Amino acid sequence: MNRTNPMIALIMNRRSYRGQYKPDRVPREDLKTILETGLAAPSGCNKQTVSLIAVDDPEILKQINAVIDPPVCETAPAMICVLSQRINAFRDRCFATQDYSAAIENMLLAISSLGYGSCWFEGHITDEDRICDRIAEILNVPEGYELVCILPVGKMESAPNAPKKKPFAERAWFNGFGKETEDGKE
Repeated sequence: MNRTNPMIALIMNRRSYRGQYKPDRVPREDLKTILETGLAAPSGCNKQTVSLIAVDDPEILKQINAVIDPPVCETAPAMICVLSQRINAFRDRCFATQDYSAAIENMLLAISSLGYGSCWFEGHITDEDRICDRIAEILNVPEGYELVCILPVGKMESAPNAPKKKPFAERAWFNGFGKETEDGKE
């Protein structure tokens, strides 16, 4: 693998961060760059089902963190809230999940490239507690949009842990499931 390529190195080294954040504000210019990378993601049939809200007002962050239980990202000085619209596209299929997944990954890579930490929090806020609905209410999100994810953004207090990954040969092959590995052996 060409780990000297800056993009490949960024992808291979990005880690989810669930620790404490330094109190340093995230400049608006950086937040705008992160939002732009999310909006630049591909979108099924170009329906552009993703909208984004950057939150850097300490009072609004305090309100949002008050409804997140158990608490996550409570020390982050900024947060990106990812909104999705269910809009049918090709053959009456909706690609909103794919759209917001691509946008989130773009933003996670941008966040990392700018020297910040983050983590994709989705299930924690969209499960039966519907924390997402309470966050959406705080942010005045109109009907027709669903808040699907939050991304804390900030300088990390400590280095993130690298998860143990299964070996390549257990998860990736050439020319069929369980067939050739990268060295051509079955």
